[in-house]
Amino acid sequence: MKVLDLTTSIAGPSAGQLLADMGATVVKIEKPTTGDDARAWGPPFLHGESLWFMSVNRGKQSVTLDITAPEGQEVLRRMVGQCDVILLNLVARAQRKLGVDAATLRALNPRLIHLSLTGFGVNGDRADLPCYDLIAEGYSGVMDMTGEAEVGPQKVGTPAADLLAGNDAAMAVLAALLRREREGTGCEIDVSMVESMSRFMSPRLMPYLGSGELLRRSGGRDSVIAIYQVFDTADGPMTLGLGNDGIWKRFWQAVEQPEVGADPAYASNAQRRAKRDEIVQIIGDLLLTQPRAHWLALLAKARVPAGPIQRLDELAQDRALHDAGFMYRTEGPDGAIPNVGLGIRFDGRTEGTGSPPPKLGAHTDDVLRTWLDCDATQIEQLRAQRII
Repeated sequence: MKVLDLTTSIAGPSAGQLLADMGATVVKIEKPTTGDDARAWGPPFLHGESLWFMSVNRGKQSVTLDITAPEGQEVLRRMVGQCDVILLNLVARAQRKLGVDAATLRALNPRLIHLSLTGFGVNGDRADLPCYDLIAEGYSGVMDMTGEAEVGPQKVGTPAADLLAGNDAAMAVLAALLRREREGTGCEIDVSMVESMSRFMSPRLMPYLGSGELLRRSGGRDSVIAIYQVFDTADGPMTLGLGNDGIWKRFWQAVEQPEVGADPAYASNAQRRAKRDEIVQIIGDLLLTQPRAHWLALLAKARVPAGPIQRLDELAQDRALHDAGFMYRTEGPDGAIPNVGLGIRFDGRTEGTGSPPPKLGAHTDDVLRTWLDCDATQIEQLRAQRII
């Protein structure tokens, strides 16, 4: 499958990287000279390249092309005739202006899957508004639900709206490809960052829609499960989730207080929620008596969900993730590049590409030759015109 990725920043490029990891040929179309906006996002940089850019662009080929010029638009139209999927994060008005809207491009290639990933979707009163991850998180309610009650709204610690919308885009492309195999025609796909992020909030939004009960941020605690939160130990914080009656009893057996687990006053989650403060106090006092490693080993043996709160440096050294091949290194033109893997296995083998994030325009000549049969004279003419 051939994919043209005209997106910038994080959301769209993450979709293209997922498709590349699964084996698609992904050609990234970038502005001459500057390229994707994310190439300038830093520091930190590695080998002179933005690590944010690197995080969502491995496995792709980079072609520089000025699609605002008529000559560049003609090159793009010829490429559209050769590809299966095109990814865009331009609002509908800009797509029509540049001639890359679904109606125009699918007239050239009826089998084309045309995907728009924008902040608010291609239709509606907000369709023309600009959007970033921060804006989508605010609209979705996740910022109001994140953090401690006494602290103001907080952003999720990773670009969640970008990455969720990117996942949705890649999943939608795969579904559209499957439908094309059955029906023979392409598809127009519309992904909204705000809607993807708002769907992410459905376990919070649905209870409000059904009950009218307005919940607010509760920090490292869950509002539904009685004991599902962060606790301090003698040397560091840990997480503990006692999500059902069986786990509740196993926890108290593991800590050698089975009588608490058998207490009829705590028999159900609803009863435990009513007495949450006193239970949290009991567990909190207990866990402070030993270091975290002691409790994690004990609870793992008892099959009680618990874990450390890892810093990024600790996550980067997580032995299980390294053993699984989730974090790996590839060789780029300027040296080694770290990678965070796909984390999905097919028949026991993880997928992913060993191809590093591309240098700006590194594949322009090769793609024009192999896709469009351009000769050296034609390529140099485009370069002289600053189209590539």
